[in-house]
Amino acid sequence: MKSVFNFIVKPLNERYKNSKKINDKELILNTDIYQHKFVSREAKVISVPTAFKNKIKKDDVVLIHHNVFRRFTDIRGVEKDSKNYYKDNMYFVYYDQIFAYKRNNKWKALDGYCFIKPICNDNVYSTEKEKPLVGIVKYSDGTVNVNDLVGFRPSSEYEFILEGERLYRVKSNFITIKYEYQGEEKEYNPSWL
Repeated sequence: MKSVFNFIVKPLNERYKNSKKINDKELILNTDIYQHKFVSREAKVISVPTAFKNKIKKDDVVLIHHNVFRRFTDIRGVEKDSKNYYKDNMYFVYYDQIFAYKRNNKWKALDGYCFIKPICNDNVYSTEKEKPLVGIVKYSDGTVNVNDLVGFRPSSEYEFILEGERLYRVKSNFITIKYEYQGEEKEYNPSWL
């Protein structure tokens, strides 16, 4: 089964990540379908498009937009799948809905995107725990180097939890400055992750 312009994917685990295992107990975090933060964003590629070449291959794990697996209620109150739903827990995904892919246990950002790790705020007068609009590049498309300390435009960050780390997906052209990395900046990873 192949599509001309779309990838065909399946959720890597479940469509929603509504619970978290803590020791031998399961904690329910979410009970509705509206919260985008609880929609699974990792998918396994079943088929790649035939119309163009790309870096992603069959069986890669990809990081996708939250609306692909998301369910919603229509105007009549009927729960429905997203427009990406195909059949049998498979979904069509457009190329611009994929941000990174994982092959050989290594994540790689797609062209146009970087993933940035927030850092601790060193301003003693601020109540914010992380420094706003600054972070360390974790995965790059090549426009900046991994481990660079960069600044980015306001409202350009989009939060992902990837392998237990909170990262911001930032479009590469929204990175505005490269700071001199001192090595003493601490990455900020909240304990709830």
